[in-house]
Amino acid sequence: MKTQQNISHFKQKALHWANQFEVCCFLDSNHYEDAYSAYDFIIAAGTEHELTCTTGDAFEQLKSFYTAHKQWVFGFFSYDLKNEIEELDSNNADHLAFPDLFFFAPKHLIAYKNGKAEVLIGTKSILAEIESFPLQAENQPKTINISQRLSKNQYINKVQALRDHIIRGDIYEVNFCQEFFAENAMINPVQTFEWLNQVSPTPFAGYFKIHHQYILSATPERFLCKRGTKLTSQPIKGTARRSSDPIEDEAIKLQLKNDIKEQTENVMIVDLVRHDLTKSAVRGSVTVDELFGIYSFPQVHQMISTISCELNPEVHFIDAIKNAFPMGSMTGAPKVKAMKLIEQYEETKRGIYSGSFGCINPDGDFDFNVVIRSILYNASAKYLSFQVGGAITYQSDASLEYEECLLKASAILKVLSGSLVQ
Repeated sequence: MKTQQNISHFKQKALHWANQFEVCCFLDSNHYEDAYSAYDFIIAAGTEHELTCTTGDAFEQLKSFYTAHKQWVFGFFSYDLKNEIEELDSNNADHLAFPDLFFFAPKHLIAYKNGKAEVLIGTKSILAEIESFPLQAENQPKTINISQRLSKNQYINKVQALRDHIIRGDIYEVNFCQEFFAENAMINPVQTFEWLNQVSPTPFAGYFKIHHQYILSATPERFLCKRGTKLTSQPIKGTARRSSDPIEDEAIKLQLKNDIKEQTENVMIVDLVRHDLTKSAVRGSVTVDELFGIYSFPQVHQMISTISCELNPEVHFIDAIKNAFPMGSMTGAPKVKAMKLIEQYEETKRGIYSGSFGCINPDGDFDFNVVIRSILYNASAKYLSFQVGGAITYQSDASLEYEECLLKASAILKVLSGSLVQ
């Protein structure tokens, strides 16, 4: 074990070192203190074993993969695994072509905690190799012209149509998203992630490279984690802007905390998550540990609730992930009907967006985020994409929902220096 004098410098070198491999995953808490996080950051590079699946029996294949190797594995779940869980389909355009599920057992694994770097897999000499790894001079970010899949009017019309479904009683709430994209986009993925992580440091940030495909994530949301026999989910519903004026900022935060509309959205998803966890829980163990917690990030304040349960020993932990997937904060209630309407009204296949990535350790503990506030990039196709959305309820104002989308996109637009092409 070795103490690093400069965490940010070591972290940067470790990321660039890992990026030379065809597959790597970097998970960063950005110094946010969290009772459930095992490390400040962790970085996996190179593959001993890989699993790539399409929807069908992906969760069962992951069970077999984990059982066969019983070591650290890193990977992601695409939103479209919903089609394996329920009678659903995904027919919208997909320009990124991520696998539905991908996991790998790493060749090298370094974890950082309490000022110390530790090699969990691989030789101790990796730390010296990282320390001496040469960093390339940063290029100035190129302006990427970002287009919207929907115009503002189209977005508003679709939100009104979804409100009609709510009025008819089809659903109570639905998470409706829109895509921002760039074709013929040329970016440096690792530097773009570093800029994003500087502009918007969040507790579940991550960089995932799988050959020519990249996830550059500044997500603030945890999907599900397991520590021992305890499962914990922390859905986000409720967003407000930040202000540079401390007094106004505190007032905005207080307004969010007491906003009935935001509380209504949040409690609907809390109920949905409670229901999902019940499928995997010891009877009577599902509890709401925190309701309507307000947490601040560089661009936004968020309303976050925490729900937990004891995992039923007869339920495999991967089945517990499946039972809660896709996450309620990105679907709606009732969940299946909401997902059908998402497919009907959205223009783009979600793929890895609103899916999840993270890791499972040799003891079966895991931590997975929600893929939001994330740039997705296919270097071969030169296609860059990010999506943003929000909860549509009876009380939703379509124009305000549109403005909230732009607020959520602000950090990414800043990083890409993008000018929106209407």
